[in-house]
Amino acid sequence: MTKPDKTMRLKYISKYIWLLLLWPLAAVAQEEGPIIDKVAAKVDNYIILKSEIEYAYLDLSARGALRGPDPKCQVLQTLITQKMLLAVAEIDSVEVSDIQVDAELNNRMQYFIAQTGGDVAALEEFYGKSIDQIKAEMRDDMREQLIADKMRSKISEEVTITPAEVRKFFNRIPKDSLPFFSEEVEVAQIVKIARIGKEQKLKVITKLNEIRDAILNGADFGTMAEMYSMDPGSAQNGGELPGWYSRGQLAPEYEAAVFKLKPGEISEPVETDFGFHIIQLLERRGNEFRTRHILITPSSSDLDIEYTIHQLDSVRQVILSGEKTFEEVAKDFSDDKMSAPSGGFFLNNNGSTRIPVDQLDPTVYFTIDTMKVGDISPPIQFRMPTGQEAVRIIYFKSKIPPHQANLKTDWQKIQEAALKEKKSRAEQEWVKEAIDRVYIELDEEYKRCKLFGLKNRQF
Repeated sequence: MTKPDKTMRLKYISKYIWLLLLWPLAAVAQEEGPIIDKVAAKVDNYIILKSEIEYAYLDLSARGALRGPDPKCQVLQTLITQKMLLAVAEIDSVEVSDIQVDAELNNRMQYFIAQTGGDVAALEEFYGKSIDQIKAEMRDDMREQLIADKMRSKISEEVTITPAEVRKFFNRIPKDSLPFFSEEVEVAQIVKIARIGKEQKLKVITKLNEIRDAILNGADFGTMAEMYSMDPGSAQNGGELPGWYSRGQLAPEYEAAVFKLKPGEISEPVETDFGFHIIQLLERRGNEFRTRHILITPSSSDLDIEYTIHQLDSVRQVILSGEKTFEEVAKDFSDDKMSAPSGGFFLNNNGSTRIPVDQLDPTVYFTIDTMKVGDISPPIQFRMPTGQEAVRIIYFKSKIPPHQANLKTDWQKIQEAALKEKKSRAEQEWVKEAIDRVYIELDEEYKRCKLFGLKNRQF
């Protein structure tokens, strides 16, 4: 009898995160119990292990999200659907690039690192493996997930929803089953990163040149990165950025320096929005490259902060005078690349400007808690996720009190739910049409399952 290890759980969470999103989120089961692993099902050349079914079942059970007379059969059906998407994608030559896989792996690892408070060493210690080892184990699963997602997009790309269908969807929901939404707000910001004085820049450049000279004279780049680099994500790995990158994925100044280097060469100090780097090119294949770097971010002096506060105070007066709107200024002036395109507004996962208050950054929440709707705050000093000192003004546009779902207030949410249901039906129809294109075999333990509503179908 074996119990899957922590790395298996990490792979499961990454591989089937789309499955978990189909049910409400809650705490994950902490004690799985012993699992005897074996092949539960095959879809062409793709297998589903019993442990995969058990992990999904245990997680959903902890979430109180199990339903129906045989929830393990429901889990199996969802996993078979995923494998069918992969099998048909292989038949139809649907693929994803290595660059896409690397980019999504990097994003996913950043998510897991964030759960440890940004402590890479803590994550590696918990799983007993390096970040690179964890990523290598997740790579094939990530490729499968991206291919399946691409197939889903193809299946539902022409599915749209009309206002009449949205109303019909809403009216089907029993009044006593309508969801209750917590308080939501619309909040925007204009951010200016504090300017770095010439003297501070010169100190950092001088320090990096000293580090570069030491490396050129025999010091180990990786050791120097661990000692001096202020990039927590790469410093623990000797400064190496994980995986391959291509044009457009990193800061333009960083990439420009990379393409001037030969493998093994180390750049002069390069300035980006994150600070100053020295960069070593490790490998290049066409427009793709692997690098490592040492980053030092200058700190801002009080004078720099005061200048930035004065800048934003002037901007605030322009908005209050009515000369320009907050959204116009945010798009043209804000240094925050995430919120500037939306006019400064924080967005939820669906791209809406309405954010549940419990999802707001605590510092933003406590700021608007002292404001009235329509107010624009005075300049506030804060630290960017990159570690840069910055100043921002905050616009508290609206507040939606806790309420039961209704079409007037929650049209966008209801529209999204109706469209999701319609896309789900399109996928179900696709499965019924595609099921004869693949070979499905079930272990005896699961032959009781009546999959996809096909009661007479033998698998």
